[in-house]
Amino acid sequence: MRPRPVTLCLGVVLAVLAIGAASAWMVSAPRSHLTRADIDFLDQPGDFKKGALVFAAADCASCHASPGQPDRMHLGGGFALPSPFGTFHVPNISPDPTDGIGNWRAQDLANALLSGVSPRGEHYYPALPYTSYAHMTLEDVRDLMAYLRTLPAVTGRPIAHELEFPFNVRRILGLWKMLYFHPSRPALTMTGGDALSRGRYLAEALGHCAECHSARNFLGAISRDTRFAGGADPEGLGFAPNITPAAIGDWSTDEIVEALTHRRTPAFMVIGSSMADVVANVAELPREDRESIALYLKSLPPRPTSSP
Repeated sequence: MRPRPVTLCLGVVLAVLAIGAASAWMVSAPRSHLTRADIDFLDQPGDFKKGALVFAAADCASCHASPGQPDRMHLGGGFALPSPFGTFHVPNISPDPTDGIGNWRAQDLANALLSGVSPRGEHYYPALPYTSYAHMTLEDVRDLMAYLRTLPAVTGRPIAHELEFPFNVRRILGLWKMLYFHPSRPALTMTGGDALSRGRYLAEALGHCAECHSARNFLGAISRDTRFAGGADPEGLGFAPNITPAAIGDWSTDEIVEALTHRRTPAFMVIGSSMADVVANVAELPREDRESIALYLKSLPPRPTSSP
């Protein structure tokens, strides 16, 4: 007996769907971007003093310091980050071997920051801004790890992320990464390059300024034509302002440095909200670093402010 056309068509459809699902599963697998040479480099001792500057520039304490206590080096996590996809709970990154990252190797930190992949081989959500950190140098990652190991261990593990299906399926992040995650290694470090290039590295990679000061599409990725032109706070608590020359073009380099040091704008306004923590971190960098950031911001293409 010949198979009915309807049965045959259904079989073909199911076979295509199965092949498509299997292909999507394969291409969405978490992948490290580290080479053997990278791992050998990361195994060498880092400079914790340089790592302290990387820690400040990367704004680590603003998210990972435990809420409700004054010590910014108490990195027990627990900060809640509401988003359109659910609430993320920032993890403990203290040297505690059970609840923190005390058992991590430098390559584990590098995989997290440069590839968005956990030591367990799972995708990290881009609430960890690895789309920006991916442009960090291996030297800075190694130095950062050396510094993190000097900080106090904190016990306690925050609750799991509160996400609904399908956002709680980490594997689909592999498909998101194919669309929006394009890591590359810079030629600069925390201590090299001309002022403008260094400002670009500090603002784009370590400072990840565009992560807040840009609008996002419905999949949570930064809309390219709005980079640095302002964007709605994902927590729904306000609007990160436009920091391209279209909005701050009349600010002098010194005025931008003043804002990044003492939170005072040329209009005598005090910078607050989450940016207050950012300024506290950036103010720990040498003045020439803040000048480099100012030069880079003034070099950006002017863009109209994104709609709040």
